[in-house]
Order: sequence, then structure tokens, then C-alpha cells
Amino acid sequence: MIHLKTREEIELMRESALIVSKTLGMLASEIKPGVTTLYLDKLAETFIRDHGAIPGFLGLYDFPNTLCMSPNAQIVHGIPNDTPLEDGDIISIDCGSLKNGFYGDHAYTFEVGDVDETTKKLLRITKESLYKGIAAFKAGNRVGDVGYAIQNHTEKEGYGVVRELVGHGLGSVMHEDPEMPNYGNRGRGKQFKEGLVVAIEPMINLGTHRIKQLKDGWTILTADGKPSAHFEHDVAIVDGKPELLSTFQYIYKALGITSDEELPFRQIPLVV
Repeated sequence: MIHLKTREEIELMRESALIVSKTLGMLASEIKPGVTTLYLDKLAETFIRDHGAIPGFLGLYDFPNTLCMSPNAQIVHGIPNDTPLEDGDIISIDCGSLKNGFYGDHAYTFEVGDVDETTKKLLRITKESLYKGIAAFKAGNRVGDVGYAIQNHTEKEGYGVVRELVGHGLGSVMHEDPEMPNYGNRGRGKQFKEGLVVAIEPMINLGTHRIKQLKDGWTILTADGKPSAHFEHDVAIVDGKPELLSTFQYIYKALGITSDEELPFRQIPLVV
């Protein structure tokens, strides 16, 4: 069942989403060769709690940590550990928070040191596809319109679009209807209405779209061992249009990046 949100509930969800955004921004300054994902996980847990929220992933479906941390060929749901990051790695960090009864859920794939140009392009195209999908998330459109926009932008580059893992509705529980695949046909699927909040999250592989799972029961990685990229935003339909609740601007501030990519999807000015 789809749960549409009131304006008041959407503002509460914005608070939860921005805690995640700020957490990722804090981590951006810490990601470097030699740092372990378990160290970053502990930083994130402390930061989230210090900002009046609860880590959204810790204990969810029995997940053991605050962050899902997935380097290189890992797509999502990687478990933090003591293995140091290396120069040239990429790492998807997926983070959740729970505040005021609502979840935020938000992800970014970071570069570690000097990353090769082929992998840099994968990250760029995947992030572009996220905004293509967000642009299609408006009242009257359907799930397939978002999936098609993401799939079309990435498959023309020869990339693999993961089928088994999808975005989702978001609210008082982490995963609500509707499911939001990153592939599909225009005009198909459930129709979007005012007040719908979803997490849109392209998971795009450099090679095959096929996946496999580690014996830990969580970590998903590419079947061919090639890198995968993952970017995610929380988005609401407000006045019929997509409104970002999360932001990458805290990350960009930490990394010295200037970007106006979010401007078309932000009706309320963001102060970072």
C-alpha cells in the first residue's frame, strides 16, 4: 500500500534526510587511503546520535552496522570491516537515519585517492542517471517513466543496470511501496501522486548487470568483478513536481566541488 505524506510529514522527512546528508558530508573529509570502513562506520553512528537521530540501518533486518559500505565490485549492503581502503578504490556509502518517526535514506559513491578515468566515467554517468530519474518523478507519471530514464541513460554507455535491487517508497518504515526499479517502460507501473516520497537509487555496473551474493548473507557484488556505482536521493512530490529532501551539497563543500545539479529539484533554498 502506498502512503502519501502531508506537507508537515514531508518537512519531518526532510529533517531525517538532511541528517544523512550531513553525515555523508562529514565522512567525505575522512575518506582516504589507509582508512578502514569500520572506522568510518563508528564516526557515522556517533554523528547521527549527536544530531538527535537513530542510525536507520543498525539492526534493521538484523544488519550489524550503521553504514552499508560497498567498495569497488560490491554493489550494496557491504558490511564495514578492518580492511584499509586503497588508492584508486571507489566506495558506495549508504546511510539511514530515523528521527521524528520518519526515515532518511541516502547514498553516494566516493573516490578514494586517484581513480582511473573509466571508473570516474561510470560514477559520472550513474549520478547523471539519478537526476534523469528524478526529473521523471512527477504527478501523473509512472514508475516505468523513472526506470526508463535511468536505464536509457546508462545502457547507451554499455553499462549494466542491476535488476534485483531497486529503489523504494520511504516513510515511517524504511521500505514502503512502490518499488522503484532502475529499468522499465514509459507509461507502465503505479502512477505518482502528490505527497509520494521515494528513494531513487541507480545501481549501475561497469560490466554485466548480473550479480552474486557473499556468504555473509548481505554483500551484493557484480558477477564479473567489475566496479559498480550507487547514488541515492530522497524525493517528494510537492505541487506536482519532484522536490529533493536530501542533498549532496555537504559532500561537495567538503570536497571543494561546485555543482548546480540539484537546483531544478529544490523549491526551498538550501543553506549549507
